[in-house]
Amino acid sequence: MGRGKLEKFAVNATRANVVEPGKENFEKLKGHWNRDFFLKEQPLVLEVGCGKGEYTVGMAQLYPNKNFIGIDIKGNRIWKGSSLAEEAGLYNVGFLRIFLENLDQHFGENEVDEIWITFPDPQPRKRDIKRRLTSPRFMEMYERILKPGGKLHLKTDSELLFDYSLEVLQERSLSNLQFTKDLYESELQEHTMGIYTTFEKKYLDLGVPIKYLQLTV
Repeated sequence: MGRGKLEKFAVNATRANVVEPGKENFEKLKGHWNRDFFLKEQPLVLEVGCGKGEYTVGMAQLYPNKNFIGIDIKGNRIWKGSSLAEEAGLYNVGFLRIFLENLDQHFGENEVDEIWITFPDPQPRKRDIKRRLTSPRFMEMYERILKPGGKLHLKTDSELLFDYSLEVLQERSLSNLQFTKDLYESELQEHTMGIYTTFEKKYLDLGVPIKYLQLTV
């Protein structure tokens, strides 16, 4: 492991806006994020697979009346997001370093108001289908931790992942679904909020349409 990563991990260990293995509050916040972490009761929004946290931090800046958590397993990505939050002086945003498969071990039933999945790895190989963040096992977790009326958002450049996600939702007989295969040419573009991830900028520059869906549970 390079020295740069080690230094970033050391910084993460000291940051109050990072929850990770080894910290006293790790695995102790389930059901109590607003009370024990944010110390303020506000709608709770997750970005699953947050990468460098651009979306998490961008939303936190736009909506100070909501609490945001970016979730990823990569410590250097968490460092970047937590740095952006600190530089912006934000207290309504935190970061959780876990494997996404363990999401429901850290959030209680009906605790979350919204979940964003922004440009995840489409896992194109058939043997990796279960790792897609919209696979049935992940959808079951999202439905457990989302409040009734909570929302799930997906943004992706991948036609394969988007079509797969729609199939999964239709098989689960979930209604209240809105979607488009060209977000910036649709009525749903208001949900972009003017925030772009690194991947989104890349694909927009290449002329690739951005796919988006929103599900209300």
